[in-house]
Amino acid sequence: MEASCKPADDRNVLLAAPDAWQADIRAGVRHVRDLASLPLSAAERAVMQEAATAHKVRVPKPYLDLIDWSDPNDPIRAQVIPSPGELVATDGELDDPIGDHAFSPVPRLTHRHADRVLLFATYQCAVYCRFCFRKESLTSIGRGYTSEALEPALVYIAGYPEIREVILTGGDPLSLPDKALAEIRARLEAIPHLRLLRIHTRVPVALPSRVTSGLVEALQGRLMVTVVTHFNHPRELTAEAEAACRTMRQAGFVLLNQSVLLKGVNDKVEVLEELCRELMYRLGVKPYYLHHGDLARGMAHRRTTIAQGQALVAELRRRLSGICNPTYVIDLPDGGGKVPLAASHIEGRDGETWRIRGQDGKARSYSEVVADC
Repeated sequence: MEASCKPADDRNVLLAAPDAWQADIRAGVRHVRDLASLPLSAAERAVMQEAATAHKVRVPKPYLDLIDWSDPNDPIRAQVIPSPGELVATDGELDDPIGDHAFSPVPRLTHRHADRVLLFATYQCAVYCRFCFRKESLTSIGRGYTSEALEPALVYIAGYPEIREVILTGGDPLSLPDKALAEIRARLEAIPHLRLLRIHTRVPVALPSRVTSGLVEALQGRLMVTVVTHFNHPRELTAEAEAACRTMRQAGFVLLNQSVLLKGVNDKVEVLEELCRELMYRLGVKPYYLHHGDLARGMAHRRTTIAQGQALVAELRRRLSGICNPTYVIDLPDGGGKVPLAASHIEGRDGETWRIRGQDGKARSYSEVVADC
């Protein structure tokens, strides 16, 4: 994996042509029938066919090119190429594993927390990840963007002055054309109590050519813009992804990353260490969340245990600067939100004296000193 850490040879990589991203989509896998063009055996195609039919398949060429087809356990392949394990439903798995629907007062909007909402600009993606917790909705709904479809959600947001932040999600909002993004941004800017526009996207990872000057211009305006990327493995940190992130940083966007802990993909401390360090040091993207695998149907083969995740993040804290460490969280199935899962360092308390375990594993006494006021 050493090669993945090398910076781009040309630090002034030019933005891709405005329509290059559409060509990258066309040259990749867009339909189940496109799987026939991949270097897979007949037996491999046969076992993946049902899963590919059950849930959408799309992989842009830049991401497809990262796969090592000689390795059946390749971590890039595991994220986007269908597998029979997806069809094995396990008791306790859910169609709506984080409670989106229960907190949806109007179509295309989820209002789970008082000061922010999810706005589903589209239900389509540039790449369909096999582990996606919304895969059931993306497969069954399959609708793109129209201004009419978002109108009830925009009216709702305007009616709740406590909402400060809108999170564009879906689907992948950056799979929309510049014109649509500019229209959404302008509508949100016209709501005076909004302060921040957050965008959750896999585009810089799987389709970096989509990050053009037109896209940047479409998103710039009154609102602070935060882009939350979704890198899961160091091999995704390509020169093109680096250039895309640099472009967004130079535009003034705040860049964060959320990863999903996936068995067979990134459940080794060495992999997470390299990913988190290079995200921050090379791409200028702050590791934000490491998600415990949600209870999406057919994903038991990719979930780790919570204890395994806790051990991984404890070791990461020993190895990495604090700015490189993500928070390990679980998104509660009933809509209770993201809750940190890191093992507690508090071992006990006697009055004002606490027993706190350091990163070296040793417990120490800490006595509080607080002035009486």
